[in-house]
Amino acid sequence: MNENQKKMLGNIIISAVLFIAALIMKKMSYIYKDGELHILTGFYMALFAASYIVVGFPVLKKAFYNIRKGRVFDENFLMGVATIGAFGLREFAEGVAVMLFYTVGEFFQSMAVNKSRKAINELMDIRPDSANLKSDDGSVRTVDPYDVNIGDIIVVKPGERIPLDGQVIKGESMLDTSALTGEPVLRRASSGDNVLSGSINTDGVIDIEVTKEFSDSTASRILDMVENAASKKSASENFITKFAVVYTPLVVGAALIIAILFPLFDPGHNFLLWLSRALTFLVVSCPCALVISIPLSFFGGVGASSRLGVLVKGSNYLEALAKTEIAVFDKTGTLTEGVFEVTEIIPDEKSGILDEKGLLETAAYAEYYSSHPIALSIKKAYIRYRHENGLDESIDETRLSDIKEISGRGLNVKLDKKNVLVGNAGLMKKYSIFEKEPDTQPGTVYVAVDGQYGGCIVISDRIKKDSPYAVSELKKLGIKHTVMLTGDGINTAKSVGEEIGIDEVHAGLLPGDKLDRLEELLEKKQKDKNLVFVGDGINDAPVLARADIGIAMGGLGSDAAIEAADIVIMTDEPSKLAVGIRLARRTIKIANQNIVMALGIKILVLILAVFGIANMWWAVFADVGVTVLAIFNSMRNLNIKSYCQD
Repeated sequence: MNENQKKMLGNIIISAVLFIAALIMKKMSYIYKDGELHILTGFYMALFAASYIVVGFPVLKKAFYNIRKGRVFDENFLMGVATIGAFGLREFAEGVAVMLFYTVGEFFQSMAVNKSRKAINELMDIRPDSANLKSDDGSVRTVDPYDVNIGDIIVVKPGERIPLDGQVIKGESMLDTSALTGEPVLRRASSGDNVLSGSINTDGVIDIEVTKEFSDSTASRILDMVENAASKKSASENFITKFAVVYTPLVVGAALIIAILFPLFDPGHNFLLWLSRALTFLVVSCPCALVISIPLSFFGGVGASSRLGVLVKGSNYLEALAKTEIAVFDKTGTLTEGVFEVTEIIPDEKSGILDEKGLLETAAYAEYYSSHPIALSIKKAYIRYRHENGLDESIDETRLSDIKEISGRGLNVKLDKKNVLVGNAGLMKKYSIFEKEPDTQPGTVYVAVDGQYGGCIVISDRIKKDSPYAVSELKKLGIKHTVMLTGDGINTAKSVGEEIGIDEVHAGLLPGDKLDRLEELLEKKQKDKNLVFVGDGINDAPVLARADIGIAMGGLGSDAAIEAADIVIMTDEPSKLAVGIRLARRTIKIANQNIVMALGIKILVLILAVFGIANMWWAVFADVGVTVLAIFNSMRNLNIKSYCQD
């Protein structure tokens, strides 16, 4: 809660206390019949005035400033005229209540819609503050990345983030590129390979020849894309503001006509009578029911969604979500778990030296001392296999000897005095097991025993159990097209897409590529419909910001993705998107019902007020009464079960 919101809440509390005290004092004034009556009357009038000033002054001040800027007819102006008109008719309670309710609505809307976002730059910690520049004499000094030129040599040590794009000229290492591609599998980088800024060097020291200046590096471009993408998204105007542009001039003009022109055609020229009717007209016209019930409909939807694990950052996003036509998903961490798991064990039939059990056992033993995520997944699969077969789960490490780690490629060990190689395709090529590297997906581990290829183990991401159901539910809701964008290889991406039921898959994408694909999809959708993107990583932030509605996974998602998104799924369940759309459509339906009811009754009473049939009691009903009815209607939005069952 920011300072303005704290101040607004304080004003609401003070005004409410004064308002209740004034109502009590007014009630007491009717009980006493002696001279104390006048004292009590003056006292409760003063309390009403004080209560009104506390919450009304900011609104009147805003209306005054808007008038000076040429924006005369907005909701602030109408609230001021209507409530002052109520005071002119000595309907003090009505005037204060309308302004108090309006301020409460503004407070909650401010909390929901105007929740401040932290700077993306602070969250997206992918742009290092320094670089290790290597001089001609071999010395290394720390400099600002902006001072590094194309062609310079930089040194990146284990654990450091690569500061600029370039090409490895010395050394080899495994790089964590998940911040850029979303792909969880580490990538090998050796001499001749191009590397991107923002990647993390996990083990070996590498020398890199810089190919792009810092301002043009991948990390910098991602940050720029977030800023530019966010600027392309136009903010939804508040309904009351748009409505007041037409409504306010009409009712104020009508009230002036009633007060000034109508008496001229009255034989008695009773100006006070027509002034009273004009003020009644203004009180009736006050859009209190709309001001309160419409935000309340959305706030009810926002509250219900939060109870369902869907955090909506503003009521305007609910309205946009209801018009979803295309749903676009990231893969890793969104449709999949984002964790490694052995998915295939493929013995080599040609050599026949290992069966599935032997292949898994050999790899697990070779990886025994490794803490790499891939090694852990293999050991976990082996232990699970032994447990399921009633075998001892421990590993006899005495079977191992001569363990050698080949940086960035794998392991060379002795297992039962046999020479075992376990690692990537580069390791197999190095020891002449393969003549050339096979075209396989990242995460494939190859095993060779005594110079013979034994088979491979495929490590991939596990699909969330919820994902196929999520896509199925979206199609039931009439979502025309589902798309997956991922940095993973095409084979993995297609396999996941087919299993889940995704209509269209795009693989091998960097953040800029994802943004390009999103732009193409935005061109295909109908103008009055919206595209939602669901993602979880830092690399998804630009796309989340550019989509009509950006939705982030809050449980495992990065802070940057959560901040860039408009909606956050706190449970990490993709199916909550369908729940959110169902909720949004119900919210719009209730809000529309309130609009029709409020305007219908108000127009009727406004007509009756002109002819003198509707007095101030009618006005109170048309304002406060309709407001109460609209509030009760809005409370139906709190029934969260209906969002899961409709």
